[in-house]
Amino acid sequence: MGRDVVQGAFSREDRVRYRQKVRRCLDVFALMLDDFGFDADRPMTGLEIELNLVDPAAEPAMRNEEILAEIADPLFQTELGQFNLELNANPRLIGGRGFTEYEEDLTGSLDRAGERAARSGATIVMVGILPTLTERHLVADNLSTNERYRALNDQIVGARGEDIELDIRGVERLQTHTDSIAPEAACTSLQFHLQVAPDSFADYWNASQAIAGVQVAVGANSPYLYGRQLWAETRIALFEQATDTRPDELKAQGVRPRVWFGERWITSIFDLFEENVRYFPPLLPICDDEDPVDVLHAGGVPELSELRLHNGTVYRWNRPVYDIMNGRPHLRVENRVLPAGPTVVDMLANAAFYFGLARGLAESDRPIWSQLTFSSAEENFHAAARRGMEAVLHWPRMGEVPVTQLVLDVLLPKAATGLDRFGVDPAERDRLLGIIEQRCRTGRNGAVWQTRTVWAAERHRGMDRAAALHHMVQRYAELQHTNEPVHTWPID
Repeated sequence: MGRDVVQGAFSREDRVRYRQKVRRCLDVFALMLDDFGFDADRPMTGLEIELNLVDPAAEPAMRNEEILAEIADPLFQTELGQFNLELNANPRLIGGRGFTEYEEDLTGSLDRAGERAARSGATIVMVGILPTLTERHLVADNLSTNERYRALNDQIVGARGEDIELDIRGVERLQTHTDSIAPEAACTSLQFHLQVAPDSFADYWNASQAIAGVQVAVGANSPYLYGRQLWAETRIALFEQATDTRPDELKAQGVRPRVWFGERWITSIFDLFEENVRYFPPLLPICDDEDPVDVLHAGGVPELSELRLHNGTVYRWNRPVYDIMNGRPHLRVENRVLPAGPTVVDMLANAAFYFGLARGLAESDRPIWSQLTFSSAEENFHAAARRGMEAVLHWPRMGEVPVTQLVLDVLLPKAATGLDRFGVDPAERDRLLGIIEQRCRTGRNGAVWQTRTVWAAERHRGMDRAAALHHMVQRYAELQHTNEPVHTWPID
């Protein structure tokens, strides 16, 4: 969805032409998977971090365009809301000291951006949902000015034909309506990219689906929305509901949602792109001039622009990606389940756990997806989003097991094995996986720190919920700059 959109209204002819072009792209993609040379010799990784801007009072600062001009760094881009930015780290190998290089680059980029944001009276905060957001902030007028966001909003709201309902039942309950997709801007995530070969893509995607619940449980960092304590990772429920194009009648008919966990294990990346084309009508039917058949027959690399754009409007928690770099096509798993923050080192610990565990399970002699039903993986995902560190998940040969026990006894050793196969330096491996271990032993991740800090402010400082949330965000922003793992943060 990163491409710019210049059209705001689409004709019937646009949609027919786009549908035909997408199917032509899909046919070419199938041919490429059979005999094309994809780049997979040295599996690169990537990270994207979505960021929040706040003012000195911890209120969202609607100034991303002004601050981006100050930052003047192509690694930073706009995101959906005017209080959002996105940082795209330079892709790299994680072998050797790759994680330390990530940490140095991310810390340097964020420090420089933070200094420039301060000139506009803003602070950058990395958190899954900014706790001080209210309904008056998440309105269409506060969408970023890039036309693609307005077009996407118009198409999603138009497809639904009525207001979008938000109904999230957690520790407390939120029930409201919105006439735009602006609440989606509250969902600020951490995304991992892992380059894989075509013949192993299904193994890595299946492994990523199987562990999505575990990732969310240990990395949860989004307990508040509109002043209410909801799920440990409320971002999951909010994103699913805020972009839902289906009125109640289509939900009852079993029409698939555009934010989708999926419904089955796969045998090829083609399965996912084919599902996209079969199940989801186009939101942004924009065609370019390339004929992918002609390009393929001429020995070139087809852009497959329509297929890629369509894929960008189907919000799988683990998304397939076809891309081209330096003239060579490659495939990636884009892991989208985690929230941003709390610190750079916390996010890199999450990255090490994901990359290592995905490889450890993908290359296992007996695949986890041959033992775990897909429906159990999905149930684990939502149970983890609700309960976070207190979640109880289903796992083969263990039955119902606390997620912390599962991680400590079973999954951390597998993640370590996977990192070894990537050639990660043992000291880096142990440092980052040690953070995941300590989160599990202390029972404290970002969501736990946030809720305990707010509780302490309400009980011991006599603050009401709004004041406690603002106090917590200000304290969070201070501690974030220490780059100390969240399980070590004081609660005061």
